[in-house]
Formats: sequence, C-alpha cells, structure tokens
Amino acid sequence: MRYQICVSGAASGNTVQAAHQLAFDLGKAITSRGKTLMTGATVGLPWYAAKGAFSVEGKRGMSVGFSPATSFREHVTVYKLPTVEFDYINFTSMEYVGRDVHLVRSSDAVITVGGRMGSLHEFATALESKKVCGVLLGSGGLADYIPTLLKNIEAPGANEVIYDTDPDRLVEKVIEALDKKYTGFEYYPDDRHISDHRSGRG
Repeated sequence: MRYQICVSGAASGNTVQAAHQLAFDLGKAITSRGKTLMTGATVGLPWYAAKGAFSVEGKRGMSVGFSPATSFREHVTVYKLPTVEFDYINFTSMEYVGRDVHLVRSSDAVITVGGRMGSLHEFATALESKKVCGVLLGSGGLADYIPTLLKNIEAPGANEVIYDTDPDRLVEKVIEALDKKYTGFEYYPDDRHISDHRSGRG
C-alpha cells in the first residue's frame, strides 16, 4: 500500500541546523519505498524531508504538502513557503494550527524529527488520532524529549511509539507497523472490483 507518512519537525531554530540531513534522509527513505511523504509544505526540517523525497531517482513515491494558505498566491507571497519539492500542495486555508490537524489526520503515520511547539501539537494530535508514531532520537528538540514526556504524562498509545536513531531503519519499522495495522484490509484498485466484492462475486 502507498502509505501516507508525515514528517513533522521544526521550521526554524537550532534543530534545523543540527538535524537537516536526518530530515533529508527520512524523506528519501519514505519515497524510495514508494510511499507518500506528507509535510506542512513549510521551511526547515519538513522542507529538507521534501528535498530528500525529490532526490530519489527513477520511480518513487509522492511528496505532498499541506499549506496553511488559501491559495498558491497566498502560500508564496504571504507565508513565503516553498513550492518546488512537492508533487501536490493542498491549500487548507486553515492557517498553521488547523493545517497541523488536517495534515496529521490525513496521514497514516507521523514521524517526529527535531521539533518545537508546532511539532508537539502534531505529535499530540497523532497520538489522540491513534496514528502510528515514530520518533527519530538524536535529532534534538522535541524528538529527544518525547520519551521523558511520555513517562510523565499519560497518553493513548504511548507504549506503541517507535524509536530509532537511524532514519532508514525508523521508516522501515513504521512501515512494518502499518502493515501489521492494516492486516486483512482489502484494496480494490477499480470500481468493478469494489462492485464484485460488495455483491459477493469477488
């Protein structure tokens, strides 16, 4: 399945400098496996993840951005956000806070790299939404505080959060968790198969 995997991270600050290569490697690992990278269509670590996604040569998964803006024009002129590294941009018109929720709810999994308060909002939304959650340890910021946070604050699915220090290994673990979560799910690529299945002929 072409899972939609969100990379959540800081748009600015110390972790962007410290963890930009890690974010790049996350994006590359996601699309090289034919999955769809989801980001907030913003600068910083999500942008590096999108760059990594686009660096994959040949057949690859997609890079999709969720913009806080209402249109391409507002995305570029008001928010001053990137456009090149995305196959598709969803202009949510929800500003940043609403965009975060829409992004997470539209994803199958969320991976946190670095991160500040916005990433904490996305991580909390992912837990409450029962998404598969991965954390790239060693990337600084929120990511390195999450184990301590979850030891002290009760949260749904806290014991199922996936940790690793290697981007490629973490993505592989997240995909394995998604495969397990969707075991038994039947995918029908066209309407005929859906109709056959519903009528008992498939």
